[in-house]
Amino acid sequence: MTQHLTAQQRLALARSPQRPGPTDYLQGLFTDFFEQRGDRLQGDDPAIFGGIARYHGRPVTVLGTRKGKNLEENLRTHFGMPEPEGYRKAQRIMAQAEKFRRPIITFVDTPGAYPGLEAEERGQADAIARSLTLMSRLTVPMVAVICGEGGSGGALALAMGNQVLMLENAVYSVLSPEGFASILWKDAGRVAEACEVMKITAQDLRKLGVVDEVIPEPENPENLTTRLRLVDAALTKHLDAALRLKDPARHRQEKFAAMGRAWVQGGNP
Repeated sequence: MTQHLTAQQRLALARSPQRPGPTDYLQGLFTDFFEQRGDRLQGDDPAIFGGIARYHGRPVTVLGTRKGKNLEENLRTHFGMPEPEGYRKAQRIMAQAEKFRRPIITFVDTPGAYPGLEAEERGQADAIARSLTLMSRLTVPMVAVICGEGGSGGALALAMGNQVLMLENAVYSVLSPEGFASILWKDAGRVAEACEVMKITAQDLRKLGVVDEVIPEPENPENLTTRLRLVDAALTKHLDAALRLKDPARHRQEKFAAMGRAWVQGGNP
C-alpha cells in the first residue's frame, strides 16, 4: 500500500493515464450490464455511462464517468468531462432506479464538468443542479466511489451517496489545485502548496467526514486483480449498510448538511 506520499504526488497518481477507471470497475465487478444511452432531449454524452447490472447477483443501477482508453476516446469524452446531456442521462437512469427500487452505485473520475461555451448554452449549471436535487430526494440507497479525480460540481453531481468511498490515491476537491493557486495567489506555480492547503486527499477528507472509508490500493498501480478485490470488499460492506437504512433520503440530506461540522467545531480551520 502507498504511504507517506505528498498531496501533489497523490494528485499525479489520480491523474495517471495508466490508472484503472470506472469502466474497469464496471467490467470487473458487475455482470449482465445493459447500458442506457441518451437524455431524451438533446443526445448522448459518452463521458457518462449508466445502466442496469447485477452486483453479486443483486440487480443494481450503476453509473460512472468515462475518460476513454485512447486519444480518440479521450477527445470524444472531453477527457472525462461530462456535458449537460450526460447529467440529464444520469438523472433519467437514477429516476428509473427509484421507480424499480434498485440501489445505485456510482464511480467518479472526472476533472469536472466540461466548461465549453456550447455546454453552458445547453444548460450545464442547470443539469448539475438538477442532479443534486434529484439525488437529495432519492429514496433508494446510493453508494459513491471516488476512484480517481473528483473535480468540483461535475464530480459531486454523481457522488451524493449515503456512503461515499474513496480510493487511497484519489483526490476530491472544489476545483483543481492549479485553478486554486491561480485564483487565490495569482501564481499557478504554487500547485504543491495548493494541494496541501485544499485538503484534497482521501486521508484528509476522511478526517473531515466527507468520505466514509478510504480504500487501500496495491503498490503496483497496474495490479487490477488486487485493486478489484479491495474495492469489492469495501463496496459490499457499505452497500449492505446503505440497504439497511430506513430513510435513505433523509440520511443523505443530514449527512451532507453535517459534513465538516465536527472538524470546524473542534477548532480546526
